Amino acid sequence: MHSSLKFMQNHISDTKLPALELALAAVLLAVTAPLAMSQTPAVSPVIADGAQVERVATGYGFTEGCTADKVGNVFFTDQNHEPGGQILRWSADDNKITVWMEPTGRSNGQRFAPNGDLITCADEHNQLWRITPDKKVTVLVKDYNGKLLDGPNDVWVLPNGGMYLTDPYYRRPWWGPEHATPQQARAVYYLTPDAKTLTRVIDDFQMPNGIGGTPDGQFLYAADINARKTWKYDIQDDGSLKNKTLFCNAGSDGMTMDNQGNVYCTQDGIQVFDKTGKLIEHIPAPNGQQPANIAIGGKEHNILFMAARTSVYTLKLKVKNWDQK
Repeated sequence: MHSSLKFMQNHISDTKLPALELALAAVLLAVTAPLAMSQTPAVSPVIADGAQVERVATGYGFTEGCTADKVGNVFFTDQNHEPGGQILRWSADDNKITVWMEPTGRSNGQRFAPNGDLITCADEHNQLWRITPDKKVTVLVKDYNGKLLDGPNDVWVLPNGGMYLTDPYYRRPWWGPEHATPQQARAVYYLTPDAKTLTRVIDDFQMPNGIGGTPDGQFLYAADINARKTWKYDIQDDGSLKNKTLFCNAGSDGMTMDNQGNVYCTQDGIQVFDKTGKLIEHIPAPNGQQPANIAIGGKEHNILFMAARTSVYTLKLKVKNWDQK
């Protein structure tokens, strides 16, 4: 018997209490007993039972840009590696990391297109690139209205090949005087599937950053990291956005989703929100290193891969990547 319950039982039996006080004591016992005896930890809705964060590698300059290919390998960037950055590949088969491409135009956020090409935010000259599997580069975006973008940071690709990219302004040490005058707005842009038309679709954020969307291409999630908010939009056929709705009170650097519709935001560690915007899990920053970007990969598409400053980490999940059933 719980010690507090034993004390109350003895107290009741050793004293002459009026009937009303005895009745109240009985009610108190009934209420407190379940609370005292139910101390088991809550089961996570997304983390595999018993799973622990594991460090895969360290010693990088600044890791970013996680994205998983169709078989679960994760590509990520070391933006500060000299010269010009690296794109690295984590193998889902053997947990090893190899350099896939260098230099990379200081690649930052990335996403795979439906055809297998890698779309990357090439921060060195504020461009958006398409990189084929044989590493041929095509510049998709180099300016907006004849002026350099502020610094493409993250990108999400629609099922039809259209793309949304965030364009915050973070002054880089490798920029020259041509970057002295930023765009008028810290904005989010839409690039048509033929890569011919770039349109500004969000211009009221303090600092856009993380971005993602639902696999069916119906909804977009865009984070205003400085305002600590993530917004949800209805995507229209022409790429324009309607029905701006507050999704959650958390910003995000990188962002990903799982196949249950949960959204993973990288602010104050990793915060996981269900499709209604309710916080359902919090993963602390590993070793105090705040993840800048995340993706779900692995052979079973259930490994959360975290790019956290100078290191990369993994964590086994009980859910799978957003593109898995």
